Amino acid sequence: MDFLKLEGKWVLVTGVANRRSIAWHVAQGLREAGARVLFLFRDRELLERNRPLIGEEAPAFPCDLEKPGELAPMAKWVASHTPTLHGLLHSVAFANYSRGLLPFHQIPREDFLQAMDISCLSLPRLCQALAPLLAPDASVVTMSISSTRMAAESYGYMGPVKAALDSTVVFLAKSLSASLSPDIRVNAVGAAPLKTSASAGIPGYVDAYLFAEKATMRHRALETREAADTALFLLSPRASGINAQTLVVDAGMGANFFDHSILHPEP
Repeated sequence: MDFLKLEGKWVLVTGVANRRSIAWHVAQGLREAGARVLFLFRDRELLERNRPLIGEEAPAFPCDLEKPGELAPMAKWVASHTPTLHGLLHSVAFANYSRGLLPFHQIPREDFLQAMDISCLSLPRLCQALAPLLAPDASVVTMSISSTRMAAESYGYMGPVKAALDSTVVFLAKSLSASLSPDIRVNAVGAAPLKTSASAGIPGYVDAYLFAEKATMRHRALETREAADTALFLLSPRASGINAQTLVVDAGMGANFFDHSILHPEP
């Protein structure tokens, strides 16, 4: 039974770095649902490194979203596979932590703007490049975080960047529905801390991850698959009534900071 109604749909997936990536879990779910997956990688080297993972015959293309000049060739490549794109997964983020953790008011301008460019502005740029191919009921999904109202020092300036991404989702949904089709949807998955390779590069992330695990109502961290399954649902026609939203997936963490195990930790 094709519950998700994704059989034969074309979906473009960005952000696969390895088998632990959220994007890879989403791609697997799409394939299991019968969708046809196109892959974008930052460069040729990353593409070839993941070729054994995605399969030798999988359509894949190198496109650095930080370089606007690479978007038109990418869109032309997508069009060579399908005239209609039914879904887009934007799972791209970058922050330069090479200087270590700095107080927020000391963040270098160039680092903040680069993170904003890659992690946030790449989403509307992708949609602009792919606009002629988007189906009337296309679904665009990006990956955000469960809360941008908590000043997690270990996350640094990516918190405000993700807040901008959440706002971008709202304005992009309005823009695409007004200019292309009223049935196009743009949503975000607001995931709690996950065990991914990208997260491992964040200074102090392990401590935040372990605390998040204690704070969930089940006292078990959110799994990458669970965040990916939510993205998969949002990409599907089954989520047709959800638009311009950040859907929080945190295993109850945001409502459980006064859990007994946190207030009264065992010695």
